[in-house]
Amino acid sequence: MFFSKKNKKGFTLIELMIVVAIIGILAAIAVPNFLKFQSRAKQSEAKNNLSAIFTAEISYFGEYNSFGTKFSDIRWVYEGSTRYEYFLSDSETTGSVSGLSVPNGVAVTSYAFTAGATGNIDNDTSYFDMWTINDKKILTNLTNDVNLD
Repeated sequence: MFFSKKNKKGFTLIELMIVVAIIGILAAIAVPNFLKFQSRAKQSEAKNNLSAIFTAEISYFGEYNSFGTKFSDIRWVYEGSTRYEYFLSDSETTGSVSGLSVPNGVAVTSYAFTAGATGNIDNDTSYFDMWTINDKKILTNLTNDVNLD
């Protein structure tokens, strides 16, 4: 019996290996970019919550002519799980993340405030993501955990 090449259907082993190699190269390029994009999306939690703290502090100031020193004063409560720990001072914190330090400059006085957030969004131990917002609504990224890996 003789088989002709015209009747054979399918792919050769070489063709399949080339396709697998191309998929591997594309994955090697795409995965790090995806992880960086995912980490930047996680930073939106800090930005949104610090903006909410700013709004709560401004509302409190409008009513009492001074800024609140506690989250209970300004009636800001974070609900759900969190990647960040939020600070109004060294002693006033909220969140479930442990072992994080207070960002520099976090303080509340009767005429100004700076609230902060610290988180470890990429689960490394070398750097933490630190954000602050002040009474002028200046949002600052003190340490960018995404770019410092």
